[in-house]
Amino acid sequence: MVTVHEVDSVEILSLQDNYIDALAMDNSDVIQRPSLFSPDNAHEGVVSNGPLAEHGFSSLITVEFEGQRKSMLFDFGCSDNGALYNVDLLSIDLTQVEELALSHGHFDHFGGMKQLVERVGKDSIPLVAHPSVFKDRYVRTPTGLKLSFPSLVKENVRSMGAAIHETTDPLPMLDGYALFLGEIPRETNFEKGMPNAYCLKDGIEQTDAIEDDSSMIFNVKNKGLVVLSGCAHAGIVNTVNHAISVTGVSTVHAIMGGFHLSGPYHEQFIEPTISALQAFNPSYIIPAHCTGRKATLAIERAMPEAFICNMSGTTLRF
Repeated sequence: MVTVHEVDSVEILSLQDNYIDALAMDNSDVIQRPSLFSPDNAHEGVVSNGPLAEHGFSSLITVEFEGQRKSMLFDFGCSDNGALYNVDLLSIDLTQVEELALSHGHFDHFGGMKQLVERVGKDSIPLVAHPSVFKDRYVRTPTGLKLSFPSLVKENVRSMGAAIHETTDPLPMLDGYALFLGEIPRETNFEKGMPNAYCLKDGIEQTDAIEDDSSMIFNVKNKGLVVLSGCAHAGIVNTVNHAISVTGVSTVHAIMGGFHLSGPYHEQFIEPTISALQAFNPSYIIPAHCTGRKATLAIERAMPEAFICNMSGTTLRF
């Protein structure tokens, strides 16, 4: 087991997600939506632009413990300016960031890395990732069309100023107050990954298991684990099970992130996924990014008291 130090709270600010609703007006002790109102004085102001939503994910995470705060970035969004636009819109100071982590090597999670790392402005800032994030990847459509993904190049990442720390094992971050989960065992009989995903190994095509898929784990005092996935290609149920096994903490407070249940193939796994998520009995369930409309609606219907709709620019405090 790996000890994850308890935190008093963890804040997750989504610098990029697939959805935005400027009229939600559902702020609470947990949910903080971005304000689109800039007051000129006590009686009037101006409505500003809202955050950008794209098919991608990026988050600024801040843990609080013993009167201290530590921050990290987990994923970097899709385009080179999407997450950065939201950083500027929300006046976020990224110089507080101490470490970086990448959930897996797909372009919708590393596309804005260069711009965000430059904004952090630290030489040799640690970037934790699985070694396989640097694979050459593509998918094939049912007609056989090959669609290549942009590749993450190790030399380019180093030139950004990041010091790459490759690991397949769970790795403590932020002085042990966060945990990069490492490679996740595939154990359920319904979480099958992406069967149309391929990569090259020694120039030979092979199925891409996306073994680099990982998540971030936090342990909130008197509440339990907060599990944050990027896409959960390993399966969100496998991910939570592994988090419990690795940390020895059986109570799950929040499950958040992309669950990759979008599209005709993955929709068949929505119901067994929901049944397994209900068994964890989390206080909060926050499907995001690639979970998909049908799966998100089904999760909300099945777990209405726990459900939170995530958006670009939203801060969740657990």
